[in-house]
Amino acid sequence: MTKFLLTLHVLVAIVAVGPVTVAASMFPPAARRAHAEEAGVGTVRLLHRICRVYAGIGIAVPVLGIATGAAMGVLGDAWLTTSMALTAAAAGVLAAFVLPRQGELLEELTGQGSVEHGSTVQLAMFTGIFNLLWATVTVLMIVRPGSTTGA
Repeated sequence: MTKFLLTLHVLVAIVAVGPVTVAASMFPPAARRAHAEEAGVGTVRLLHRICRVYAGIGIAVPVLGIATGAAMGVLGDAWLTTSMALTAAAAGVLAAFVLPRQGELLEELTGQGSVEHGSTVQLAMFTGIFNLLWATVTVLMIVRPGSTTGA
């Protein structure tokens, strides 16, 4: 059962978090150039939708992670506690800063046809923080201090 849960956890992390990190990273430059391209707003709208939908699916990642940690008996380990805290922080950044700012920029594009450069730079910063948090969680999941994998 542990291997099954771990497999699901990793697959959902790849399938759900991967598209969010890529689409969120593509959003600021796409928003900057949207006014110059005929289909630009459509692209930005699609990137925002990808982020929202896959963020919802991504809720399964920590749920499966906790189930896997419980099955492995490592819920109290420091690396897992740290990973869970960083995952919560990443989810918070996504929910509080990235998705709302994407929505605001999309409204600006729809209304006035362009966005301020500073707004996209700030969004890129929050997206970078989100991506950095997920990268750190990924490293912790692979390295796992005290791991018995021999790596």
